[in-house]
Amino acid sequence: MTPETKAIVFDIGNVLIHWDPHMAFVADLGSRAAVDAFFERIDFYALNLRADAGESFADLAALLPDPADAALLSRYVDRYAATVARTIEGTWALMDRLRGAGQQIHAITNWSAETWPIGVATHPRLGTSFGVTVVSGQDRMLKPEPGIFDLLCHRAGLAPQDCLFIDDSEKNVAGARAFGMDAVHFTTPDALEAALTARGIL
Repeated sequence: MTPETKAIVFDIGNVLIHWDPHMAFVADLGSRAAVDAFFERIDFYALNLRADAGESFADLAALLPDPADAALLSRYVDRYAATVARTIEGTWALMDRLRGAGQQIHAITNWSAETWPIGVATHPRLGTSFGVTVVSGQDRMLKPEPGIFDLLCHRAGLAPQDCLFIDDSEKNVAGARAFGMDAVHFTTPDALEAALTARGIL
């Protein structure tokens, strides 16, 4: 174990829980290709990021010029559980090993305040597995802004150099490193295990 590493800070979406937003709309639109066209038409991922920063999906839907598109997006929260149905069990197993090795376990997630409770209800471990959980939509700040990393450190009583941050977004990994954390770009549980082993953390 490297002397400075006291805490492992996990991203959640596509690190611990698969997120597939297509699953909220494919029943209505008939195919993933049709959902892709809908996403492109409304710039879904930009709107979703605004929700992750604290806006409501109802307000975002009201911005859309096409009433049919607006109606479809407005149903996203009700159908959200289908988008986060699957876990990435290999990462959960690594997290359990890290906890057993004495590491603090925390989380920073870009996640809407509206949909976070649905994620926790779908996967109750999300509510019990972390010492500190920073949810962007609740705190109205996003990764990779330095403020969200600072907030985690403040709440957990840690310095940046105490932390190893794990995220599937290279942009967020770069943000954590710029803030002073060590960071690993997540691709697969096996690759993460190798990165942790190389650091002497596992």
